[in-house]
Amino acid sequence: MIDFLSQNGSQMLLLTWEHLYISAISLVLGIIVAVPLGILLTRFDRAATAIISIITILQTIPSLALLALMIPLFGIGKVPAIVALFLYSLMPILRNTYIGMKGVKGDLVDAAKGMGMTSLQSIFTVELPQAAPVIMAGIRLSGVYVVAWATLASYIGGGGLGDFIFNGLNLYVPELIIGGTIPVTLLALLVDFLLGKVEQKVTPINLRDER
Repeated sequence: MIDFLSQNGSQMLLLTWEHLYISAISLVLGIIVAVPLGILLTRFDRAATAIISIITILQTIPSLALLALMIPLFGIGKVPAIVALFLYSLMPILRNTYIGMKGVKGDLVDAAKGMGMTSLQSIFTVELPQAAPVIMAGIRLSGVYVVAWATLASYIGGGGLGDFIFNGLNLYVPELIIGGTIPVTLLALLVDFLLGKVEQKVTPINLRDER
């Protein structure tokens, strides 16, 4: 392993950086789209069922097939990989945002209305803080998924640690496979740990005893 690192250490750092920013961009885009959409759907229950069903169907498409479908639209490289990972990141975040917002106790929402808050004020002051732990749980799950799935970005020239894994499979070099697999696993565990800490921080005091 020491020989492998001495020979491939610089390339591993580069591929790890590529893996991280492909994953991070995909996850951030997923959060930007899925959280507001999940909040909006709590106000339109009929539309919620249809949209969540559509996104669920997208998640049933095999990851390699979805990546292949991106090639005619975006070519090869990092862009189609990011788009595909973004689509995969949506479902856990959207579902948890919707469930979290719907799960806010009715008496809290009624109290907010009684204080004269508008719907928007109620969302940001009362509902979103109460739903934050559930939303963060979805983001945490999605983050782990995206880091793991980003290994497939190499399949369409997107780079990342998947380069080691695919090269190892093609050349029958176990060291390359292990050299790609171990860092991906460690990255997924690190992302899970860090987002778990964020989840704890955003949990309101009144909910901490329940968790």
